[in-house]
Amino acid sequence: MTKQPVSVNGVVRWKDVGLADDVTAETHETKVGVLRQEIGEVLRSVRQRQGRTLREVSHSARVSLGYLSEVERGQKEASSELLASICTALDIPMSQMLREVADRLAYAEGNFIPDTVPSEMTEEFTREVRQLRGGTAAGAH
Repeated sequence: MTKQPVSVNGVVRWKDVGLADDVTAETHETKVGVLRQEIGEVLRSVRQRQGRTLREVSHSARVSLGYLSEVERGQKEASSELLASICTALDIPMSQMLREVADRLAYAEGNFIPDTVPSEMTEEFTREVRQLRGGTAAGAH
């Protein structure tokens, strides 16, 4: 491993090059694997909580049983279209599935700060959205 000067915002720092680059690439691959695995675990968890079989969900989602199994085991990277189809078959919004995946990843990364909105703000936002959809939003021009 050698050191090389690197300028960051006008400040020159010495960066290790060589082995460190290989470690960085390896870490990136691990993170990608974690995402695929977390998506699979969340999908499997939802399916099992519903008491449904892989066969039922694969039929509903119009995806092969083997492929759905590989997605659940984190062996295949599912496309957004496939995830949408699986979520529809499981009768859950994709946003809910992705939120759970994001929460799991944040926890795995050591981010323990809760990413929540106070209930008062949620209720206020929900009222505003309902008003907008009903066309009765106050202050609408």
